[in-house]
Amino acid sequence: QVQLVESGGGLVQAGGSLRLSCAASGYIFSINFMGWYRQAPGKQRESVAHILSGGTTNYADSVKGRFTISRENAKNTMYLQMNSLKPEDTGAYYCRIVTSRGDYWGQGTQVTVSS
Repeated sequence: QVQLVESGGGLVQAGGSLRLSCAASGYIFSINFMGWYRQAPGKQRESVAHILSGGTTNYADSVKGRFTISRENAKNTMYLQMNSLKPEDTGAYYCRIVTSRGDYWGQGTQVTVSS
């Protein structure tokens, strides 16, 4: 079974930065997709950024130029560097990986940005 563990969330003032990590463990055969999602209170979960197996990245318009997704294949770890944070970035952040065997989600890490 594959497990994902997020870390790095916390409370930060507007304009600050955080770096989220997502460590995958277990039997990971081939990762095709790695992504970050977030869910604000009372809102639906939305895609923030993702990276494909070939390295192609994609970002939500709301985070372009501020967030950077990256991965470290040898450690099966994905990162989300978040700069110039805004109060509207507040929410629970989840990582997701899609492999040839399944679709897996982490339990989430809370990010709170104060104004």
